[in-house]
Amino acid sequence: MYTQCPECLSVFSLGAQALVQAHGYVTCGHCGADFDSLATLNEQLPPEPFQELPVNEQGLAPPCIELVVYRPQPPPPEPATTTEPAAASATREEDFSQLVFTPRFAKGARRHKPLRAARKPRPPRNGAESRRWPWVTVCAALALAFALQMAWISRDGLIRDPLVGGWLRSGCAALGCRLPLVAAPQQLRLLASNVQSHPNAAHALMISLSLRNEAAFTQAWPVVVVSLEDAQGRKLTMRRLLPTDYLDDPAVLRHGLAPGATTAILLEVQDPGDQAVAYEFGFE
Repeated sequence: MYTQCPECLSVFSLGAQALVQAHGYVTCGHCGADFDSLATLNEQLPPEPFQELPVNEQGLAPPCIELVVYRPQPPPPEPATTTEPAAASATREEDFSQLVFTPRFAKGARRHKPLRAARKPRPPRNGAESRRWPWVTVCAALALAFALQMAWISRDGLIRDPLVGGWLRSGCAALGCRLPLVAAPQQLRLLASNVQSHPNAAHALMISLSLRNEAAFTQAWPVVVVSLEDAQGRKLTMRRLLPTDYLDDPAVLRHGLAPGATTAILLEVQDPGDQAVAYEFGFE
């Protein structure tokens, strides 16, 4: 909470301990004036800059507070004291009329009574165990199918992983299978690029790119994104070229880009005019 000295207008932060010591009256640590801190007491400060805190007007009636956070519980009632005469209690304690005495021979017979033979545990039935195996087999098959389904869903990430992908490629090489092609555009390196006017078409550009696959696996041909910009860096046009736009051989598309292989891509895009002075290439 905050209050303000009316003499030097200094604003102070104070807590409940400072308020209860003199019922709200405090001494300014800057000018030494005594003042009532409750007159300008506020929980929040107004936005700066400000001159004086608002003065709290005294109400005619005390406010009613209703939010109860603690209420002491009443003490438990004291047990009623008995004023029974000591003679009656002594008589009750010495009353042996309800005691039962057992003869000594009966105690010996009870002590030497033979115990019942403990029941031997029955051996498990073979039929119950034989009925349990089908459920175990079904649960194991379902767990294996779920694991294979999750592996198929996340197959791209598993193939890109250096450790798991290496195991999968080794297993496929031994079994004679082939892993599906995945795209890893962040592992494609642009070695060289050239942009020139198309020799056979008007108002068109021919772009040649030289790429190298730095991944440890064969990946799919990328989607090439070509952006043309002007001198101020504003994009004039953008074109996304699919692998089928720059490759005509289905066999090449199916085999993908081998690891460590270098290839050249020829692209044909529309010429945006003399305003295009910068080119940017990306891969997806």
